[in-house]
Amino acid sequence: MGIKAALPKYEIFFYNTVLCLAMFWAASWIFEVSSSNVNRKTFKTSVKPGWYYFGRKMDTADFEWMMWFSTYRDHILFALSGHVLFAKICSMLAPQYRSLVYMMYGLLAVWTSMGWTYVTLILSHCILLYSISLVKIRWLCFITGLCTLATFKCEPFVSWQAGFVEGDFELRHVLFYGGCGFTIMRCMSFALENCERKDGNYSILELLKYNFYLPFFYFGPIMTFDKFYVQANRSDLTRKEREMWNISLQGGIHLGVIIVIDVLFHFMYILTIPADMKLLKHLSDWALVGLAYFNLVYDWVKAAVMFGVINTVSRLDHLDPPKPPKCITMLYVFAETHFDRGINDWLCKYVYDYLGGKHDNVVEELIATLCTFAVTILWLGPCQVVMIWAFFNCFGLNFELWTAKFFAMEPFTSFELAMSEAMSRRIRAVFNSFNFWSIVLYNILALNSLDFAKLVTKRLLLKGFPITTIIVMFVTYCLIQVIKERERRQALIDDPDPLPPPPPPNAAPHPAAPAAAPAAPQPVADPSKEKAE
Repeated sequence: MGIKAALPKYEIFFYNTVLCLAMFWAASWIFEVSSSNVNRKTFKTSVKPGWYYFGRKMDTADFEWMMWFSTYRDHILFALSGHVLFAKICSMLAPQYRSLVYMMYGLLAVWTSMGWTYVTLILSHCILLYSISLVKIRWLCFITGLCTLATFKCEPFVSWQAGFVEGDFELRHVLFYGGCGFTIMRCMSFALENCERKDGNYSILELLKYNFYLPFFYFGPIMTFDKFYVQANRSDLTRKEREMWNISLQGGIHLGVIIVIDVLFHFMYILTIPADMKLLKHLSDWALVGLAYFNLVYDWVKAAVMFGVINTVSRLDHLDPPKPPKCITMLYVFAETHFDRGINDWLCKYVYDYLGGKHDNVVEELIATLCTFAVTILWLGPCQVVMIWAFFNCFGLNFELWTAKFFAMEPFTSFELAMSEAMSRRIRAVFNSFNFWSIVLYNILALNSLDFAKLVTKRLLLKGFPITTIIVMFVTYCLIQVIKERERRQALIDDPDPLPPPPPPNAAPHPAAPAAAPAAPQPVADPSKEKAE
């Protein structure tokens, strides 16, 4: 089936209508539960007085969101505004030294916020991995980087290194682990790119410029060294047409999303409710399924906004940062599932694509996914929930390849070629619906808890069977068709179908010439069948 396979307009309209009604229905259940349990004892620690205008309490369970846009909002804005100001002055006066100014400002900001001993710790890791990179042995750089990263995940190394941080403020642990973790990943990228360089070595100054770029230092995203090196040392700083308008529009959209999320936190306590297992057992199936779905959507929105704010600043510095993650609502395959595109690009470049090749061999794909998720476990921190999450996602990624290989054999290919493209799209959407909920259930493990994931699974597949299961899967089927329709329209924009050649002019036959025999009709190739999904 081609990605350009179309369905009737009335059918797409029906899918959109069902999807919107289901979303409003699930949201109404969550709103009712939030309003009726606002004074519950288990809610007191996370549901606190909100905006005066609403007269309602607000869900403050997400420390990361509150840190960025409430508690430490002024500090973060002050640091990023200073970076933008100095970067703009340098770009106008001495653009050839702008990467050096980025490094000096970032080093000063880290020194001010965490102390000189913390800067010394970061520099020691940079010097260590730079020294190893001079040997230009890829596996040695990789092993050294992973061992260094492991020192921030296990005792007694964590406590010893945490002692290098001065002061005792609330953000101390967040900044410590964020700065150290991203530093190791950036140093590994530098070392691996240095191994690939044929002539000479990159200087340690380039590593420091790369690592101490303040917008990326504490919270990411990670831009691989090869991209950062080219973009940060580019001399041509002219912007494309309407680029500043697009950057301003992006910043305005992020501000609007932040306000909308804060407003919704006054009416739906989607982060506090999953922590109360006694309350969850009394909720309806719709409320429970809606909670699982909205939790994933919120986590994507949070990642998109947080990385989007940083990316807006980096775009002002003439960089092209990693794009925001793909919306969970638009995902139905494991191959595209990620919440941090920077880490995803890093893993694909140095592990997954490097070991997996074209990703069409079952054994190579298995080795590549096992190694990729092993590094991911180390990055996130080894624990029971992370290991279960990694196991299921690794299995899902490989199972997709196994299924594709199986259905590529006879007689399945003949069956699909015999049916219309619209019917093929409908059948594929049925299987994609089960895949979608596999992605949801596997990922709420990491976002919420193992008990919450078990409860949702039991309600969806066992206790709610068959009514809840069939209804939820039908709504998910409608969602998959809406996603496929959006992909179809984007494919037509990116790769429009060629126009048919104009018919030849009708020439009058010579009176003495015999009538020509009609030419046999030639089959016209359908371009949508040539393009694999």
